[in-house]
Amino acid sequence: MRRVRRSLTLASALLVASAALAACGGDDDDGGGGQSESGEQTGGEITVRGCNPENPLVPGNTAETCGGNVLDVTTAKLIKYATEDAAPQNDIAESIETEDNQNFTVTLKDDYMFSDGTQVTASSFVDAWNYNAYGPNGYQSSYFFAPIAGYADLQCTGDGEDPCAGQGSQPKAEEMSGLEVVDDLTFTIQTTEQVSNLPVRLGYTAFAPYPESFFEDPEAFGTMPVSAGPYMVEEFTQNEQIVVTKNPEYSGEFPGNLDRITFRVYNDASAAYADVVAGNLDVTDDIPVNVLQDDIWLSDLQDRGTEREQGVISTMGMDPTVDKRLDDPALRTAISMAIDRETITEQIFAGAAAPADGWVSPVVDGYVEGQCGDNCTYDPEAAKAMWEEAGGIQGGLTLTYNADSDHGPWTEAVCNSIRQALDVECNPRPVVDFATFLTQLGDKEIDGLFRQGWQMDYPSIENFLVPLYSKGASSNYYSFDNADFERLNREAAAAPSVEEANLLYQEAERLLAEDMRIIPLWFTTGQVGWSDRVSGVELNAFGVPDYAAISLN
Repeated sequence: MRRVRRSLTLASALLVASAALAACGGDDDDGGGGQSESGEQTGGEITVRGCNPENPLVPGNTAETCGGNVLDVTTAKLIKYATEDAAPQNDIAESIETEDNQNFTVTLKDDYMFSDGTQVTASSFVDAWNYNAYGPNGYQSSYFFAPIAGYADLQCTGDGEDPCAGQGSQPKAEEMSGLEVVDDLTFTIQTTEQVSNLPVRLGYTAFAPYPESFFEDPEAFGTMPVSAGPYMVEEFTQNEQIVVTKNPEYSGEFPGNLDRITFRVYNDASAAYADVVAGNLDVTDDIPVNVLQDDIWLSDLQDRGTEREQGVISTMGMDPTVDKRLDDPALRTAISMAIDRETITEQIFAGAAAPADGWVSPVVDGYVEGQCGDNCTYDPEAAKAMWEEAGGIQGGLTLTYNADSDHGPWTEAVCNSIRQALDVECNPRPVVDFATFLTQLGDKEIDGLFRQGWQMDYPSIENFLVPLYSKGASSNYYSFDNADFERLNREAAAAPSVEEANLLYQEAERLLAEDMRIIPLWFTTGQVGWSDRVSGVELNAFGVPDYAAISLN
């Protein structure tokens, strides 16, 4: 999953003064690019808004967009999602074949190389996936490998906070029985049950291959990863910047236009935006909400901006095991009905967001309108009656958010709406950055309400449900545990067709409306703005700029 920091999942940052930025690039210099015979600008370097990854840059342990945006341009996977519509297309894979949606044969192209000059082989995938899935490694992507036969044998069996601690709690195996290397360019995947959308999933970052050097020192790899994508990491300076440069060994079909891209870390959307307007930063994908009104941002940037629907949802969650005052679903439903989504999206987001009526983005196949029903409809009178009938709570509510993106205005608006409808105190509570925010959530240190955002990992209704709300999922910060939800998702994964699978996933989604510990807020559109130095800036269906396609003017 990709948890998002901004109106979507991003992380901590350092506010760098504009004067300092001007000295570091992004000014009127062409960045050293040349021209092709057709006159098109090639090469050169740009600076873009970045943020601090939660963890080192290891694909299997990156589940948020700060690190994910960098890995998108440095990793190559079996498939790549098209910028226009996220359609899967072969990348490292020559073919992925199956006759029963349970036994898959993967054949690789024979000319793919890592940036250290070693070849990408079948073992590069099988060894990487086994490492990611192995319980004691504690990788956030482990859950994505659950459909593969033998996954359960790689998991620790102990109870408590550390399931790997204690005698007899270690996994039974270190390798999944469902993965087998046939030869250097071929491996097979066997799943425990039929998985109708498995090939679509394989373009997600967690399924990237690892070179042999990774296993020698995984920790060192995270600060200077060896990659198979069009770019490779040249510098990773926490709180400052991540620099990627052209991978000289890249032989794939999706090369980048630029020689160098610097992801400069910001902890303030307005600072990044101001630097793009001033020409001190080339690209920002985090447009402050105060300039969305009346298209101020497009005026400031002289129409150097674009927006599109994206596979992103913003939600507000709570964990009743942490804040036992919110254990009653009626109280949680009352909070949802107390939120005036229509007014907030109009006044705060100026049309860049639409009220969410369920937990699945409208951009994916399988979306059904109105899955949340009346629970997501603003009705302050009914909300107050339900709140009082359920007994209310002692004390007030807080809405925790990461302060390194522009969440202040809407969290204040949501709290105002709750305060007015329910007559209960509600106040936003900022946490310094996204990395700290996620750590506190994982450690169950946040009571009350907290913001969440989700950017799809792959274009499927399943991706908006299973990684977020299944028991034990890496992004299940809500302690949601529902046996019927688990059963329906298993049945959907084994369905013989996408259409039949979607019906089951939709039924599972409706169970979330009975619980309401995850409150849908809005579906967002993505925006990106750029300086007059660059062109060819597009957002993909995930709401992320296609950095590799950007060119200098």
